[in-house]
Amino acid sequence: MEGKAIRLRSLRKVFGKTEAVAGIDLSIADGEFFSMLGPSGSGKTTVLRMIAGFEAPTSGTVELAGKDVTRLAPFERDVHTVFQDYALFPHMTVEQNVAYGMKVRKTPKAERLRRAEEALASVRLESFGKRRPSQLSGGQRQRVALARALVNRPRVLLLDEPLGALDLKLREQMQIELKELQREVGITFVFVTHDQDEALTMSDRIAVFQDGRLEQTGTPAEIYERPATPFVAGFVGTSNLLAGETAEQVVGKPGTFSVRPEKIRVLKDAADDPEPEHSTATGTVAEVVYLGDATRFLVDLDAGGRLTAVQQNLETSSEDVAAYRGSRVRLQWHHRHNFPISQPS
Repeated sequence: MEGKAIRLRSLRKVFGKTEAVAGIDLSIADGEFFSMLGPSGSGKTTVLRMIAGFEAPTSGTVELAGKDVTRLAPFERDVHTVFQDYALFPHMTVEQNVAYGMKVRKTPKAERLRRAEEALASVRLESFGKRRPSQLSGGQRQRVALARALVNRPRVLLLDEPLGALDLKLREQMQIELKELQREVGITFVFVTHDQDEALTMSDRIAVFQDGRLEQTGTPAEIYERPATPFVAGFVGTSNLLAGETAEQVVGKPGTFSVRPEKIRVLKDAADDPEPEHSTATGTVAEVVYLGDATRFLVDLDAGGRLTAVQQNLETSSEDVAAYRGSRVRLQWHHRHNFPISQPS
């Protein structure tokens, strides 16, 4: 992935007295599936709108393919945006929706039809061209919106929570389809979401936002396995934080450490000796949550605080795991899963 599709330099946006985006520096490579992840109000959508040209930065610059486009109108930028509501014209057929932009630009009719058919084929809707949006499922409408965006092969496709209106099963299916489509067309995708699982599933890299600032940028594995701040550790998946005296007792040194629940083994007999090169903590099971394929244990530690552990239900039932409630256990995990994280300054 050579070259930069997008480069943001000291990008800042202020609404009244609110600093929505606080000096973002970010580069996105050509052909990358890049997700901007964060809670509502974290600044991710405002950044997307500044890339698209719908919002003007208070200060800083937006570059596309090395060209400063900060003051250019949206139609002058080689990008296309797909919104959550898809914004399809209900009175037009699917084919007419996909071809609409080309019609506005007075592209010859034969070429419009050919390119619209190709775009629909790329999202596996080649036989749906004569239907109206109302005759399609939510997932099909989402793919029509993608076909309309892809028909002109923009350099960058911006997606603002496009799967948010779909039910869970369809959303999970569309996550896989969207990633496969991105690989096939080779266009840079910039995807805004508040869903951590969605970002981890689809992305080459993720930028985690909070309060208008970038908390961390990295691959899904880097973000999940090595969170840079307590916010990232808590927001992306579930994480345990060990700090203060608890960290000194359990980890053996001062600092703040993150350990993921699935890395922790729950041993029924608290008297067992710990394995070498493992951290260990004893405690009492406060609650057991049976999840079907796994069980979540909430354990109050003798050293203070509470840890969450998750174990796969390979040979256990809900009755088996319920027996753990109130029992004494030893928690154990390898030292390498104690990841030190920095506290906010």
